[in-house]
Amino acid sequence: MAATGARATRAATAGQFERALEGAGFAIVDLTAHAYEPLLAIERGVAAGARVLAVGQHDDVDLRKRALAAGAERVLAYRQLFEDGPGTVEAWIASAPPSGAPRGVRPCP
Repeated sequence: MAATGARATRAATAGQFERALEGAGFAIVDLTAHAYEPLLAIERGVAAGARVLAVGQHDDVDLRKRALAAGAERVLAYRQLFEDGPGTVEAWIASAPPSGAPRGVRPCP
């Protein structure tokens, strides 16, 4: 996140995530987190007005679909962030939801 120029707040629990959402325009949710329920975190992020990017394992197609249904704009594989994290995150932040779509909802390309 530092390489993108964005200021990141790490949240390891649901409570920390709720506090970090205050005034945040963006949130990145790890789909394999054990300290909080990732799909609920996506829903709460979208409800708070944040654009949400989810990251997870490339082969968990069901969880990726559920993350999109919960409101994540995109679901990226860990490998994509490993290969070009700053570029990927910068491009996502610079993008806008499609016209007419509810805020925070975008199909995964």
